[in-house]
Parts: sequence; C-alpha cells; structure tokens
Amino acid sequence: MATLSGTHDLVRYNAVARLFHAVIAALVLFNILTGIFGEAIEDIWQPFPAHKATGILILFLSLARLAWRFTWTMPAWPASMGKLQQSVARLTHGALYALMIVVPFTGWIFSSAGKYPLSIYGLFDWPKLPVAKGSALAEAAHEGHEVLGFLMAGLVILHIAAALHHHFVIKDNVLRRML
Repeated sequence: MATLSGTHDLVRYNAVARLFHAVIAALVLFNILTGIFGEAIEDIWQPFPAHKATGILILFLSLARLAWRFTWTMPAWPASMGKLQQSVARLTHGALYALMIVVPFTGWIFSSAGKYPLSIYGLFDWPKLPVAKGSALAEAAHEGHEVLGFLMAGLVILHIAAALHHHFVIKDNVLRRML
C-alpha cells in the first residue's frame, strides 16, 4: 500500500487496468469529438475513417479490458463514499463498460452497410458484417449509435466531474487510484 504524505493510504488500480483506462479514455474522447464535430471539419480533414477505425479499436480494447477486469479485485471504495455514491459509481461504470462495447458495435453494423471499406488506419480493411444498405438493422444501428454516443458523452462528463469533485472538493484518493 503506497502512502501519500498527508493523505490516507492509497490503494491504486493495477498497472494494466490503469493503462486500459488511459488508452480507452483517450480513444473514446477522440471518437466523441469526431462524432459530434466530424461533419463541421470535413473541409479540412476527413475524420470518419479514423473515427471508424478507432471505434473498432475501442470495441476490442474494451472487451480485453472487461476480460482483464474479471481477473482481479478492484480497490475498495474509500470511506468518504457513502452507499448511495458507491451505487451511482457502480451504475455509471457498468453503463460505461456497456457503452464502450455497444456504441462501437452499432457503428460497425451501420458502417458495414455503407459502400466504403472499413479501413483500419490504412493498414488493412476490417471485415464488414452482412448488413444491407437501407435495411431496418442498418437504420436502427445508425440511430442507436448516435443516441447512445450522446449518452456516452454525458456519462463521460459525469465520470470526469465526479473524479474532479472527489479530488478538489472532497479531497480523497478516488482520482489518484487510477493515476
């Protein structure tokens, strides 16, 4: 157990969990921004091929992260967190895990119906799913991708705000556990 000067004992997430968190967080932020502002910047850069490739990467890194999560026990919640806060945190984390899988998967479904290949950063083409352009599945996946993407953006903002609140207002080790 590492101890920070002037604070309670700090029990951190393991290094692999922290690496998954940092990498996936950066990729998710990139995709939220390109998803929201992509059309506005198409005159200077075509963001959607990178958005799609990053989505596939998020999907598989998230599945790996979830598998890793079942191999270890996360640190206990700090004493500063009441039962309600712990429940909200668990619900938010669970929703984020689900969205890190469902949002990219819905993107893969509706992109599979498009005419363009799913290029992974120009290195190779990702296989498309058998989805017809204009099909009910493609349309539902497109709508779901957008709605769930905005939900994910909101949960990411909530997650960041909660971490900063714990760090600067409550002054506990919630944020430091993941750094």
